[in-house]
Amino acid sequence: QVQLVESGGGLVQAGGSLRLSCAASGRTFSSYAVGWFRQAPGKEREFVAAITWSGSSTYYADSVKGRFTISRDNAKNTVYLQMNSLKPEDTAVYYCAASRIISNAHRGYDYWGQGTQVTVSS
Repeated sequence: QVQLVESGGGLVQAGGSLRLSCAASGRTFSSYAVGWFRQAPGKEREFVAAITWSGSSTYYADSVKGRFTISRDNAKNTVYLQMNSLKPEDTAVYYCAASRIISNAHRGYDYWGQGTQVTVSS
């Protein structure tokens, strides 16, 4: 069993930065791939970024490539999402999720956090 808690969301102006954290409990967290997803009001949940259990491979949605960076520290059971050059269209609730197999589909993930709100003002 893995429990996930996101933090680091908030209100930021366009062009600013935020770093989201996803803290996990569970001894086997280091064996899970982790993905970040986001959901804006009235829209479907969409893939943002994912990282393999070792951190050796990362994947990004085209909309965030070059602006967002996913990383992990397995010693701290934490995955990070560094978000730079934020745009108003990045406004959403951001969720982290864990899965044995890395995927860009939210249905592929077994465990989810409660989400953290990110609001980017223009």
